[in-house]
Amino acid sequence: MTITVTIPESSQQFSQLMGQVLLGKEIIICENGIAIATITPTKKKRQPRVSGQDKGKIFIAPDFNAPLPDEILADFLG
Repeated sequence: MTITVTIPESSQQFSQLMGQVLLGKEIIICENGIAIATITPTKKKRQPRVSGQDKGKIFIAPDFNAPLPDEILADFLG
């Protein structure tokens, strides 16, 4: 959702508008009906992936690639 305000409104309501930005809303500041600025929430930075962090935590069964039993395969094929 976008909220549109004038410059004086943005000054008077700054704290409330920042609260709305924290909730994910976009604020457009207008002067004489023309948008002059946009305030948007920043995108959260993802943590870099660390190679090997789950080593020893994952188990893959030796028969992982073995064909499925007929009764289970029939459920998939209908």
